[in-house]
Formats: sequence, C-alpha cells, structure tokens
Amino acid sequence: MYADNLAQQFENIFSELPALVVRAPGRINLIGEHTDYNGGFVMPASIDKAIWFAASRRSDQQCVLIANDLQDSHSFSIVDFIKSETPWPHYPMGVLNEFIQAGFVPPQGFNLIFGGDIPLGAGLSSSAAVECGTAFVLNELFGFGIERVAMVKMAQQAENNFVGLQCGIMDMFASMMGRAGSVIRLDCRSLAYQYFPFHAPNHTLILCDSGIKHALAGSAYNTRRQECEAGVALLQQFDGTIKTLRDVSLEMLQKHQDVVPPIIYKRCQYVVEEIERVRQASQLLQANDLAGFGQLMYQTHDGLRHQYEVSCPELDFLVDTARAHKAVLGARLMGGGFGGCTLNLVHKVVAAEFIAKITASYQSQLGLHLVCHEVILSSGTDSEWRIAK
Repeated sequence: MYADNLAQQFENIFSELPALVVRAPGRINLIGEHTDYNGGFVMPASIDKAIWFAASRRSDQQCVLIANDLQDSHSFSIVDFIKSETPWPHYPMGVLNEFIQAGFVPPQGFNLIFGGDIPLGAGLSSSAAVECGTAFVLNELFGFGIERVAMVKMAQQAENNFVGLQCGIMDMFASMMGRAGSVIRLDCRSLAYQYFPFHAPNHTLILCDSGIKHALAGSAYNTRRQECEAGVALLQQFDGTIKTLRDVSLEMLQKHQDVVPPIIYKRCQYVVEEIERVRQASQLLQANDLAGFGQLMYQTHDGLRHQYEVSCPELDFLVDTARAHKAVLGARLMGGGFGGCTLNLVHKVVAAEFIAKITASYQSQLGLHLVCHEVILSSGTDSEWRIAK
C-alpha cells in the first residue's frame, strides 16, 4: 500500500513516524468541457489514482519538501522563502504562501514527503492533487480549522499567484470534494455544487492516453476564450443582463445569428449546448440511464470536434474506434483538447478486450503507442491515518 510505503520512507529519512498521512486524488471530468470559463456547469469526479503525503511538525522554522517519485528535495525557511529553480516545489510552496497571506501562519516548520500513482501528463490533475493535499496537511498539522471549500480556493490561488498558471477551480474542487461512487455537478459561477450517483456496477470508465501533446493547445485555449467573449459582447446589445454564455439560450443565439460571425457562432453554439448537456446528464444519472449519458458523451465529442474545433486526428480516431464497439456506451476527448486522453464508458465484461483492440488499432493504424487506465470514482482528499500528539 502506497501510504504505508511512504510512511516508511518518512521514518527512514527523518527517524520518526509521520504525524499525518493524507491522500489527495486525481480527477476526471465526465461532461462539461470548456464551460467553466463561460460561467457554466462541469461534472468532475475524484478517482482512485492519487498523491499521498506524509508529514510532521518540526521544532525549528525550516520546511523540508521531498518529491518521492522524483527523488528530489527542497528546503526553505518558513519566515523567508522564494521560488526554487526547479518547478515542482512551487505547488506546495504556493499553498503555504496562500495560507500565510490569509493569516494562517504555521508557528514552526514541517517535514513533508509526497508521491503517488497519478499518471503524469494524462490530464488527471496531479498538480491540483499536490496543492489540495498540501492544504489539507497544513490545516490538520496546525489545527487552523479551515473549511474545505476555502482550501479549494486557496489551492487555486496558489496555482494562479505562485505557480503562474491561470487555471480554473474545477480540478482542485474535484480533488478536495469528491465522493466515492458519485460525480459533482459544480456551478462554476457560484461554486454551488450537488452530488449525483454514478451507479454503474456493470460498466467501467477507461482513459485512453493518446500520448499527443500539441504545442498549439495553449494559444488555442486563449483564442477560444476570446471568441466566446466576443460572442457575449455581440449578444449584450440585445440583452444587457448577459454576463457569460451561461446566460444565453440556444433560441436567443439562433435569433441573432445574422449579427454573429459564423466562427463565433459555432463556438457559442457548442458552449450553450454543452451547458445544457450537463443539466441533461444530471437527470440521466438520477434515472440511472447510462446509455443516455453515453450518448451525451458522444455529442460532446462531436461538438468539440466540429463546432469548438479543439480535437485532433488521434483523439478522433480513438473516439471513432470506441463508437464502433457495441459494448462502449460513450466516449469523448477529455480536457482542453489537441491531445491528452479520451474517456470511455465500457461494459466491464469486455473491458480487457476493448483495451487490447483499441491499443492494437492505434499502433497498426497510426503507428502510435496507447496507454489505457481503468479508473474508479473515489472519495476526495482526506487523512489516511494520524498519530495523536
């Protein structure tokens, strides 16, 4: 068990057992892509791949961070610390910085070692897990009594302000707030949230990692945001209450199609329809209609492919291959696009066969290696065990 191994590593390095062991999971997003920055809904869930942390207080002002998987360490003083030359310490240091800025100042330093089994580069938000896990550790070690949603916000601010990535809040929210066997419908405008059961005893979720990382993903992401904002600006002349595409109905968009440039219209149409798909998905999960949910996944991919234009040939090949398999209820690209993973809802009986076939097809047709991960919806960030002191 990873937690026990990490605790043993901690004892070997610091000559004492950790006071606290914490697990912070990665996440998937079942539906609701590119809706977050448009004020819409997303539907993420925490998974059984996670980052574990072992930690204890120190008697001085030093903080020692150890990235177990990287076999690297970084030390700094809690009263005077700056960014390291290597990037990985920025994530836990950024969280500590947000705590201090909010007035939650640890009275002494700490030892912290972390590592896990979240596949790197697969879009499962290992960075958010590191941030949420660090926040949970600091809160527990020093008894600050910070509520979970407040820690989620601090984790996001750490990435925005210290790491320097202007990400949304979904990844951190899913890692901290997940519930086993459930998905979260998160309102990205108000942060109101609701759990919906994902009852799938005969089906499993499989991620197919394309291995593709296109350089244009970052610039295209910014362009899509600008296109959506341009659509909102055009529609505001007809309704001043519109703030984001969350406030736009498909009927309104269609009514004013003549004043919206075609490319902007396509982007807005996808977002408006995707926000509605998340609402429909909630109802289908309550009715335990996995087949209907799977069809929404296919619709999302088609929208991302043809309207939002953030897919790529490799992702389209994976979804088309899954769509031809009768035992696959749904499949779509997951994440910003231009590479990364597809998410597949597959009947358990043929899961191994599906992985074998799609892996072979990816190799034979595209000459590329495919890595697949079967994931289970798990609980969010929490302590695995602690020693009373």
